Amino acid sequence: MINELDIKAKSLLFAKLASIAYGDTKEVKKAVKELGFTKVAFYDNGGAQAYRLENKTDVVVACRGTQPTEFNDIKADLKAIPVMAETISRVHQGFKTEVDELWPLVCLGCGEDKIKTKSLWFCGHSLGAAMATIMAARCMADPEVVDPVQLYTYGSPRVGWPAYVKSLKIDHIRWVNNNDIVTRVPFRIMGYRHHGTEKYINSMGDVTPPTLLSNRFSDRMKGMWMGLKKGSIDNFADHSMVNYIEYLERWNTK
Repeated sequence: MINELDIKAKSLLFAKLASIAYGDTKEVKKAVKELGFTKVAFYDNGGAQAYRLENKTDVVVACRGTQPTEFNDIKADLKAIPVMAETISRVHQGFKTEVDELWPLVCLGCGEDKIKTKSLWFCGHSLGAAMATIMAARCMADPEVVDPVQLYTYGSPRVGWPAYVKSLKIDHIRWVNNNDIVTRVPFRIMGYRHHGTEKYINSMGDVTPPTLLSNRFSDRMKGMWMGLKKGSIDNFADHSMVNYIEYLERWNTK
């Protein structure tokens, strides 16, 4: 039962599920079985994709993030025009379009009577994080669908305008790994804001409390320099789910 896990175990579990969501159905079924999930449903429409994973007590919707080989995903990332949300204010057009493709399937699946007896969770990485945020918000606003318990995102871009973000009542744990560049788009100057309680992983791979802007800048510069010494660009390397999982596994041992 996920509810019995602490935040460390939950963060690691959902990070693994967000990463597993990039696999094909056969790989996903095998991987999630090892994590205690016995039922797997794959949602795929217009290039937007997500998995619904079930065990005896829980249902997890894990949204798939950007795949470089999928033009639909790239197009969604680039459509940063703010459009009216289904609930209130404005959201990123590309992210909303991806959710619109899947919402009838997700809404139908999560509205089943058997699902209403279980705890519902959402998670995702990158584009999948944005999709999971919008889906969780729609669930909260739809009386036919059970309210999600929590939302866990990794490397999430900004999703909507301030009024939209303020309207989201879902308990959201939003993970940011140091220089992860995706967490800084779309730009604030366009009106976009983040949602949720931020959990920050610093340049050394340690989970730290939120810091002052000046301290965050210093830590990012440190991470950038460390990346250059390794021959990598930290902004992109820090977006990898491999790194998120590695650091969260380390956090779980402390």
